[in-house]
Amino acid sequence: MTFDAIGIAGTGLTLHRKWLDAISDNLANINTAKPTSGPAFQARYIEAQEGEGTSGVYVAGAAYGSAEGRMVYEPDNPVADEKGYVRYPDIDLSSQMGALIMAQRGYQANAGVVDRAKETYQAALEIGRN
Repeated sequence: MTFDAIGIAGTGLTLHRKWLDAISDNLANINTAKPTSGPAFQARYIEAQEGEGTSGVYVAGAAYGSAEGRMVYEPDNPVADEKGYVRYPDIDLSSQMGALIMAQRGYQANAGVVDRAKETYQAALEIGRN
């Protein structure tokens, strides 16, 4: 039972770490201007999948946002086209910040489960020694 808890929480840690990585990439590129001739930075979203039985949760893959982005008039930008437009990613800062908080809390919760299970296992070993 204890090892199941550690294993399941470990899969949760991995999933939430990958989610945090994707969010940090999205936030780091939220103001990345690209020429209108090419695609905008595409936000990455992690897709989770339930494991079978008590095997935890896994990353099923990633979904990507629109490469179309949003056009912004910035004639002074070095990558602006002849009409003065650049392409920015279509990433909503508030939704990314909300997802960041959820991913952080999920990571912390799974880390707590690993710590409690480890303490339980160590206590059981101490009982066996006496």
